[in-house]
Amino acid sequence: MYDILTGMKEPLEKNNSLKPPRVDEIIEGKVIAKERGALFLDLGVIGAGIIYGKEFYEAKDSLKNLKIGDNVFAKIVDLENEEGYLELSISQAGKELTWGELKQKRETGEIIRVKISGANKGGLLAEISGISGFLPVSQLSPVNYPKIEGGETAKILKELQKFVGKELEVQIFDLDPKTNKLILSEKLKETKKIKESLKNYKVGDVIDGEIIGIVDFGAFIKFGKENLEGLIHISELDWTIIENPSQIVKIGQIVKAKIINISDDKVFLSLKVLKQDPWKDIEEKYKKGDIVKGKVTKLNPFGAFVQVTPKIQGLCHISEFNSQKKMEEKIKIGKKYNFQILEIRPEEHRMTLALLEEHSSSPPFAAARVTEELTDSEN
Repeated sequence: MYDILTGMKEPLEKNNSLKPPRVDEIIEGKVIAKERGALFLDLGVIGAGIIYGKEFYEAKDSLKNLKIGDNVFAKIVDLENEEGYLELSISQAGKELTWGELKQKRETGEIIRVKISGANKGGLLAEISGISGFLPVSQLSPVNYPKIEGGETAKILKELQKFVGKELEVQIFDLDPKTNKLILSEKLKETKKIKESLKNYKVGDVIDGEIIGIVDFGAFIKFGKENLEGLIHISELDWTIIENPSQIVKIGQIVKAKIINISDDKVFLSLKVLKQDPWKDIEEKYKKGDIVKGKVTKLNPFGAFVQVTPKIQGLCHISEFNSQKKMEEKIKIGKKYNFQILEIRPEEHRMTLALLEEHSSSPPFAAARVTEELTDSEN
């Protein structure tokens, strides 16, 4: 931070003798007198200023080192008090000058070393020039990102607490003096390097990579001689609906994946596009109106997921039961029931089902045909 007690190259606003002073303006003055609880400044053609009361005691640790003749920057808080002085604040000026400096650091992309002072479930805490900053988990470098299987908050926090007391190199990601918001980023400094490396890859490339982290929304993969990192979203791990990415991949596993999107410094990959699509040619086996035996795998407020084959799941919408309570009364997770296919949309990977009541004498569609039910090996 520029030392407001010894001056800086340029004040945020140059003092212009042709313009009258205004509240919140930062001006430069010379110390002309020190008294117990007050400091007087010569402000040139605009008169004299005083720092006293609350403003004096807030800055007393800094003011005690000042000598007669020293130049300082101060912020005007009142144009004229009862004694005719401009009331000034050094502490408020210091904050504004600091925010000005931080803004400049952000614009230049300057790398700053900070000491981590705390951690919470969202990220790390640090201070720059007396301003509290926050380093979100999402802005940590790939090396320091807590890749916790299952994404358990308590385990993530435990990993983040290991950084307390350590120093990290960061850049300023975002700031807002009005709300005292200062957001830091560790990975921002690597963005340019990553973007340059990604020029060697394009959407559609198939790569070999190592699974280095598993979280609730997918798996992280490291690939290439550049040790780039990408994400395989949970929806891109397999054609079937899965609850946990660890059902499909394990840490340390080497897999082939296809790049499906490159956005700035982010790479998104897919495993399932390299696998046979179970929905391809499904209409050759299943038709609208067919009766199938399916196993209930999940109950949601919008309906029940039903496993028709090991790789195909259909949805029995909540409207088929009238309410979630009735749905939970009629069907149970893990049990098999007879369903009728109401609609098949292979291009959307969607099959809509209706539960056949046990006491029903006929299915909803008159010309229904019964398909093979799940075998034990398909469960």
